[in-house]
Amino acid sequence: MAPTRRHAEIFGRYASLDRGEVFVLVNDHDPRPLQYQFEAEHGGAYTWDYLEIGPKVWKVRIERR
Repeated sequence: MAPTRRHAEIFGRYASLDRGEVFVLVNDHDPRPLQYQFEAEHGGAYTWDYLEIGPKVWKVRIERR
């Protein structure tokens, strides 16, 4: 996915979720800046759980509360 579209695509996917639904983000680096953006825009309305933490692959389970 083109870097300039990543966050928009991820937030679009999140917006399409119903409460209780999840998706797993797979990334080649720690998506910590994305988590900060989630917190700023959706604080308290999501969960963020690392399933795998590097060094080559990071997987994060994101749930819409």
